[in-house]
Amino acid sequence: MLSFVVPAHDEEASIAATVRAIRAAAEAAQPSFEIIVVDDSSSDRTAELAAAEGAQVVRIERRQIAAARNAGARAARGDTFVFVDADTLIGADVVVGLQRAIAAGAVGGGAAMRFDAPTPRWLDAVLPAGNWIARRLRITGGCFVFCRRDAFEAVGGFDETLFAAEEIRLCRQLRAHGEVVILRDSVLTSGRKLRTYSAGELLGASLRIGLAGSAGVRDRSRLGLWYDPRRPDRGGRS
Repeated sequence: MLSFVVPAHDEEASIAATVRAIRAAAEAAQPSFEIIVVDDSSSDRTAELAAAEGAQVVRIERRQIAAARNAGARAARGDTFVFVDADTLIGADVVVGLQRAIAAGAVGGGAAMRFDAPTPRWLDAVLPAGNWIARRLRITGGCFVFCRRDAFEAVGGFDETLFAAEEIRLCRQLRAHGEVVILRDSVLTSGRKLRTYSAGELLGASLRIGLAGSAGVRDRSRLGLWYDPRRPDRGGRS
């Protein structure tokens, strides 16, 4: 069984579409599956809308994506976990792809990424390179991560001392247990950060985290890009 785990905080604008896309993709690929939405401290209708779409809803009060993903894994019954962000749409191609990868012996992986329009022009040059680097380094963005249950449990799940980059840590840990595969098939995730933050702000945030080393992702106060109140997004899906 595939267990889809969707961490969500105040995602009422996108959660219904995400759950519907997961269901359609899983049904087309014909595996048995379940969908678990982890509502982490939402103040909006995220939980209500997810439940209306047939998802199992788990509530936590941590405001941390690693903790939300782990909570979903604890509630899951499947032998393969698929973590999908609440602002991300997947298709049957990635579900088929991850099943083939697991059947071939992979312990986990991810997929290429696309962003919903409009996005800044510089992304056209950066994104292909980013996807290529991810495949070469066998790391993935957090919007879509899959892994076998046994490997996930062997590494202790997502590292809850981290408030960002926990998916990169997971990929590195999984490699000790087998192959990590980054699919060429892509998922469509929200470009809202690219629209609501300038290139300078995004670069500055990345440099501050990089210069701080591991401490940069263990301190929530440094990670406003992920944890500050969301800026209004006048484009895209959410």
